[in-house]
Amino acid sequence: MIAPERVTARWLGEHNAALPVVGDLARGLAIRDIALGVAALQTIDDPVAGPRIQAAAAAADLVDAAATVLARRHLPAKGVLGTVVIAGAAAAAGFYFAHVLAHP
Repeated sequence: MIAPERVTARWLGEHNAALPVVGDLARGLAIRDIALGVAALQTIDDPVAGPRIQAAAAAADLVDAAATVLARRHLPAKGVLGTVVIAGAAAAAGFYFAHVLAHP
């Protein structure tokens, strides 16, 4: 939230991270992730909402990975690999925990 250029430089490359719109996008993604995390914590004991919130967060991570793959020609290879690995693992874990919460 405070220095989005530092995070996005590794993901999107230093040239792209310097664009003001990229900082705005990064802040939006940060707020989205914070909101999904808070919602997950508040609904983890709810047998209906808990799994749905976990699945929604997992879907957001999956979209992040897919969007990065689609834009890979314009991004640093290390950033693409790191993002796909981290977002993919987060998506897999999220869908797993959504299933566990739905079927205790």
